[in-house]
Amino acid sequence: MRIARLAPQSIRGKLLAMVLLPLFVVLPLLGVALLWWASVALDRLLITKVRSDLAVAHGYFERVLGEVAASTASAADSHALQRAIAAYDEHALVTLLRNVKQRGALDFVNWRDADGRLRVTDHGTPPAGGADAPLHATPATAGAQATIEILAPEVVARLAPALQSRVPVPLLPTRNAVPTDRRVEDRAMVVLASAPVRSADGRLRGWVQGGVLLNRNLAFIDHINEIVYPAGSLPFGSQGTATLFLDDVRISTNVRLFDPDATGEGSDSRAIGTRVSREVREAVLDRGSTWLDRAFVVSDWYVSGYKPIVDGDGRRVGMLYVGFLEAPFTWVKFGALAAIGVVFFAVMIAAAAVSLRWARGIFAPVERMARTMQAVEAGHADARVGPVAGSDEIAQLAGHLDHLLDTVDANTRELQRFNAELDAKVAERTRELQAAQQQLVRSEKLAAVGQLTASVAHEINNPIAVMQGNLDLLRELLGPAGVERVRAELKLLDEQVERMRLIVTQLLQFARPAEFAGYVDAVDVARLIEDCLVLVGPQLAKSGIEVRRGFAATRRPSINRHELQQVLVNLLVNAVHAMPDGGELTLATRDAGDDAVEIEVADTGPGLGPELIGELFKPFVTRKKDGTGLGLWISRSIVERYGGDLRAADRGDGRRGAVFTVVLRLEPETEAA
Repeated sequence: MRIARLAPQSIRGKLLAMVLLPLFVVLPLLGVALLWWASVALDRLLITKVRSDLAVAHGYFERVLGEVAASTASAADSHALQRAIAAYDEHALVTLLRNVKQRGALDFVNWRDADGRLRVTDHGTPPAGGADAPLHATPATAGAQATIEILAPEVVARLAPALQSRVPVPLLPTRNAVPTDRRVEDRAMVVLASAPVRSADGRLRGWVQGGVLLNRNLAFIDHINEIVYPAGSLPFGSQGTATLFLDDVRISTNVRLFDPDATGEGSDSRAIGTRVSREVREAVLDRGSTWLDRAFVVSDWYVSGYKPIVDGDGRRVGMLYVGFLEAPFTWVKFGALAAIGVVFFAVMIAAAAVSLRWARGIFAPVERMARTMQAVEAGHADARVGPVAGSDEIAQLAGHLDHLLDTVDANTRELQRFNAELDAKVAERTRELQAAQQQLVRSEKLAAVGQLTASVAHEINNPIAVMQGNLDLLRELLGPAGVERVRAELKLLDEQVERMRLIVTQLLQFARPAEFAGYVDAVDVARLIEDCLVLVGPQLAKSGIEVRRGFAATRRPSINRHELQQVLVNLLVNAVHAMPDGGELTLATRDAGDDAVEIEVADTGPGLGPELIGELFKPFVTRKKDGTGLGLWISRSIVERYGGDLRAADRGDGRRGAVFTVVLRLEPETEAA
């Protein structure tokens, strides 16, 4: 009756609770938290990805506006245009405008008088009267400017009749779009640039206006898609798309229709004429926000980015969109989460089985001992626990209990006699242990940091010693001739072993940071360049590149040797990639002024070009198919951190190729030395 009454608080119940509570409560909660965190982290990663994609697409969009403005300004500044205007030769003007249109890749070009009236277009003299395109410029404007404009059908007919067939976009029924009674979007979205034409005395003589039609401009939108989502850039079979919207209508896109036969244009029909969802329209066009979230695009869910497009008057007239299919990432996420769940469940079941077996090995013998003690208390002096499986502390305790029961009667009086003495000894021993424990705690606190550091240093020193010993043995086995052939390689190994020794020394001296030596040294740039050539020697030999040296620098700049080596190796590797079929690599050093040393790395590759030079040191700019576009950006950051600079230019000695110049500043004490 007593055992039954205390059963809920028995050791069996406590052990089972201790074993199963963490496994079936805490572990599942941890699993749920991990699954939630992984899902949120992946969603945030996808949003970050589409944000950067939208930034790249918008950057290219702005660049197109700049190119249209530049082409228009170039035409306005031409001497041939001045002569044609002075003589007012309409045929010459038309011919000139056609040449400008072809050269600048424009869709239309026209000439306007000083009052902004349309006089001549690239297809001839326009009809008198009628609507006209806006002219966002004044006589005080210094140069050309390009804006996005929305033109009525009659304006397009007057400026460029040949483009009229590209303008109308029939509206297609679109799921989740705002209801509308319109059937056709007949307006045109154009990039429009106006540049003033002035006489030699600065008097305004007229305007050159050029533009590019964006309606059904598939080459333009496909190029954006290739820039943002090149082949192989999206994993798991996801596909990236880009779109231009006029208001909420897709006028240029590479999104495919869910049911292409609805337009009669075949299975590869683009979703031109479909519309954006109500939710996106309200956020982007009505409120002017940038949309970065999942959105329903025609027939699938995409991780999407929408950015409003404004015209010359600041009105929101359309949107720029990029995005990629969400479904592949969703399946990957669900698969990963399911795998985590399966692993957690399997671990939980296996741990529960093992834990229950171990728990039974504890509570079963304890319960037998409890029943034996109760029997003895009831007057059954012959009750015993009996043999217990195993040899652990529980089994030993059961044996000791049986032995104790056998001898308890004989030793009762002896135990009573020794009881008083034992109490005194226990008290004395307790005081001694307390004093010793206090002393031990103080000693452990003083030695903990030193022991940990010495332990780590010892574990690192062992492999260092093995490596150094094997290097010495290798020298003995190779002999003087063999050592001489691999002297450079052995030197590199010695330097790396010495570097590991330095790390160990720093670990041992971490408690005295003031005694550390600085990492900035006075570097012999010529010697460092030779070390870098050893590192990239196999690549140079493979490409058949000839190396020319011209080391004239006499000063030693102060910089971290390993970081400068990283910069130079990056420049040498880039030079090798620029000359895959061989060439000439020129390395030169010189003193620049009184406070700098310059290192030049020149190749005979295809060169850079003005456009690439302007973007070269920005992140993610690269010509390599497998490059990241971060090497030169990181290299310049390293050099600038020490007060220097990294420059790039095309060679000016009449030869093809590029030249990179590393400028290293001298510290005052270095100059004095």
